[in-house]
Amino acid sequence: MTMATVLASLSLSATAQHAASPVGKWKTLDDETGKPMTITEIYEAKNGTLAAKIVENLGLPATCDKCSGQYKGKPFVGIVTLWNLKPLGDGIWGDGKGYKPSEDRSFNAKSIKLLDGGNKLEVKGCVAFFCKTATWVRVN
Repeated sequence: MTMATVLASLSLSATAQHAASPVGKWKTLDDETGKPMTITEIYEAKNGTLAAKIVENLGLPATCDKCSGQYKGKPFVGIVTLWNLKPLGDGIWGDGKGYKPSEDRSFNAKSIKLLDGGNKLEVKGCVAFFCKTATWVRVN
């Protein structure tokens, strides 16, 4: 096996894994305007579930003045927005919790599902029986 063959197979393996997992960096968009708000990174937490935190601020104020509790007046970067996401099967994760700092709102993270070959992520969150779906775009 040549070095080129090894590198090609590693690249294909990474691409397939990339498409099958929501782990990575995602651009979040404003619900109304569609403008980029943050880069959020989904990662595997110590307990084996998935979580997400803001790693870059693209269009929000420097600090979260609307936030209450531990994030009040703190920078948006570092805020955990999803946690305890468990695999539900068929590439869907969910049954976790979420926090939308721009609205200071906690929600049930019902599901996150990869779309468009792993390039988009559908994030569905619910408060009581009112649900909203947001689409995040993968950052390469």
